[in-house]
Amino acid sequence: MAKGTSISASSFGFEYWLNKAVEWGQTTTFESQQDVCLHLPKLQEFLKQIYEAIQHMNTTPVLKLFPLIGQLLGRLCWNPFVVAHEESQQNLLQCLWCLYSAEPENAVELKANEWIWTSLQSLTGVDHEVRSFIQSLQYPEEEYHSKLLTNMVSSLVKELQGYQCDRSSLFLRLVYSTMENGVDRLPPERRRTYSVLCVPIVTLPEVFPLVEALLTCHEDGLDETLSAEFLESVSNGLLQFSLLLHSSLPTEDRFTIWKKIFLSEAAVMSLWLRYLPSLEQAIFHLIETLISHPCASLLEVEAIITDSLLPKAAAYHPSLFRVLDNFFRATLLDSDGHPKIITIIQVFTQCFVQALLQVQPQMPLKLYFPYNHQSLVMALLVHPSEMPSTAWSQHLISIIQILKGIVQDKEVTRTSANLFENWFLLVHFGDWVNVALQQLMTADDISEMLLWLLMFFFEPHMENQQESNLLENVKSVYSQIKILSNKSTLNLEDLRTALFTGNLYTEQSHLKDLINHLLVSFLLFSAGGHRIAKESVQLFMLAGAATGGISELLASTAHRLKNKRRGTSEDDKVQSTIELLQQQLLETQSERVQSNHLLH
Repeated sequence: MAKGTSISASSFGFEYWLNKAVEWGQTTTFESQQDVCLHLPKLQEFLKQIYEAIQHMNTTPVLKLFPLIGQLLGRLCWNPFVVAHEESQQNLLQCLWCLYSAEPENAVELKANEWIWTSLQSLTGVDHEVRSFIQSLQYPEEEYHSKLLTNMVSSLVKELQGYQCDRSSLFLRLVYSTMENGVDRLPPERRRTYSVLCVPIVTLPEVFPLVEALLTCHEDGLDETLSAEFLESVSNGLLQFSLLLHSSLPTEDRFTIWKKIFLSEAAVMSLWLRYLPSLEQAIFHLIETLISHPCASLLEVEAIITDSLLPKAAAYHPSLFRVLDNFFRATLLDSDGHPKIITIIQVFTQCFVQALLQVQPQMPLKLYFPYNHQSLVMALLVHPSEMPSTAWSQHLISIIQILKGIVQDKEVTRTSANLFENWFLLVHFGDWVNVALQQLMTADDISEMLLWLLMFFFEPHMENQQESNLLENVKSVYSQIKILSNKSTLNLEDLRTALFTGNLYTEQSHLKDLINHLLVSFLLFSAGGHRIAKESVQLFMLAGAATGGISELLASTAHRLKNKRRGTSEDDKVQSTIELLQQQLLETQSERVQSNHLLH
């Protein structure tokens, strides 16, 4: 406090207004009501002065400065003519907020909190007298409550958004001279208090502006000022609304719900940054939605992922990307590399890369992929659709040379973690694996390099000697398939013989999926394959082969071809073959389910 300066209740005319409040409460004559109305402008100014004096103070110092403030505010809250005046009502609410303690430190503050709740109930509740007053105005009671809540929220939002008070008056100069500094930013304790008060009502549409303001309020320090209960309530509220959006409600109803509760992108991202469980909840819900609600195409998957806002949040906040990536990593390991999870990761990465292009200024890729060589990340970031198909082979050579150099570097210890991180990066950008399969049917000169890439993708933990032996066997199967692609006449038995070359297509083989993918590539990208595609589906069922990976490969190939800048007539043939194979797979799977049902 500066020397020679002090503030007191008398300097605000506190006693005068307390006497007025007592006088107004003792009689309900027309004259007393008229007196209230005549004094409302000056009362409003007085309440503003009180608020501006106490807004940076804790409850205990306020009660020392204004011992009778509770009596004054309480009497005014019970006066229907005072609370009917919108600005006076807001001023009263602001003063009450200032007196509330999110974490009471003593019995006085605890008692003050109880009294404030009672005052708020009288302010928002409707007793017989207030109800009669509202009815005399022919104002619907429900609208009265909604308007009152809106006013409460509005007053708090103004404060959070930097309500600037006029410091030209003498009393404000006195108030600010008592503070350690002249900063009029809302103190963290006040933001915490507001967040605590919001907990029971965060899902009310009228309260969303306040929730938004709290979440987007600038933080100066490292410590979180909003209460964990508030963040948890907002997170749960958003999850419930998300569940409604993916429910069986009519589209129009779901859209209406979404518009009513939608927080801005900045607010949602702020929630995820402040409260990690909310981010984990969002990504878990996204994956659960994509698995439990089969999509017609990857275009639909892409739309759902984009609408989740997660790719954009990951692009603008590398810390969020790393959290999401760790979640994907754990999910992929828990599912033993399930093809559906791999597809979700790949589509998410495509959405993330598109969002990353919009980020200005660009951030170092090392912030997003700290465990990978940046040259490999940069090579994989380029999507096949961004270059002509004639350049694919050369770009694949670059990717393979970089990747092979990393995993076979003799100066670096070959660990499971090292192999996994490079494999996991390749999983993100699986379209290049898809392109490699296509190129195997068209680019003979680099077939060995492409086969190495596929072997690494399907079995990254092979030792060098094991890798060499299996590569020879895979090359043998591939050679047989390539011979078939050049034959003018072809039957199913020829294809069956080629697949069993090298004894790789067995129940025990880890590379069975690779052989299945080679088969799909043959059916899609060779003339002979087109002709026998329909009857070849039964080969996928040999030795109990799972078809999930095949279905995902067909869907991703169709999606990649649709995204090409310039489609060709050959692409149209491939799309037709994909549709045929997808239909045959569905029918075959349905027949197997029915057969198993009859057997049991």
